Amino acid sequence: MTISSTPSVYLDGITRTYRSKGGDVHAVRGVSHAFGRGTFTAIMGPSGSGKSTMLQIAAGLDRPTSGRVFIGDTDLGRLNETALTKLRRTSMGFVFQSYNLMGALTAYDNVVLPLRLTGQRVHRHAAREALARVGLADHVRRRPAELSGGQQQRVAIARALLTQPAVLFADEPTGALDRGTGREVLDLLRELTDDRGQTVVMVTHDPLAASYAHEVVFLDDGLVVGSLRGADAGRIAAEMNRLER
Repeated sequence: MTISSTPSVYLDGITRTYRSKGGDVHAVRGVSHAFGRGTFTAIMGPSGSGKSTMLQIAAGLDRPTSGRVFIGDTDLGRLNETALTKLRRTSMGFVFQSYNLMGALTAYDNVVLPLRLTGQRVHRHAAREALARVGLADHVRRRPAELSGGQQQRVAIARALLTQPAVLFADEPTGALDRGTGREVLDLLRELTDDRGQTVVMVTHDPLAASYAHEVVFLDDGLVVGSLRGADAGRIAAEMNRLER
């Protein structure tokens, strides 16, 4: 099966089972879902529902026990680790709750660090353009300690966007930010989809953060149990309360 039309990411019946002394743990159980190009999707669910595992499998950071994952028309299951690593570097971006910036480096040097570590050519204009896209054109020479939390997260997003990935994966990207700063980051993620055609897949526990997405997908006990499109924070919170009862 080849996915060649609209989805940036397609999950085809993925499962993930972990072995433990107490027995098998089924973190994800037969999930199928298509993430369309140029869309912003939030993944939500109670603690232990499998949302972070689902994100890691979609991003090729973990292998499913069964099922298939496609990035565009590429089946990740057919790639060896070297090819998978190359695909992640060229077609995917990653933003996490912790910014993972080097304190001794400037914003510019943090953005280009992954390229330098892998021996790839650094294009100064592209790196500066990535920082400009996230509103940090005037902060190129500043170090993380000279930036606010929201600005540091923007540096992390610029780093993720430098290779112009087909899809940006974000795991609780506003979890360490205050509400106002978090909204700035969420505005940026939404802008990436609406104005620039990026695909964003985000795990969050915050209904307000999820309300910035085009679609919210709900997981419970490793299964997709529902979704909402264009929902406000109140409606999303009500659905989460229902799942957590």
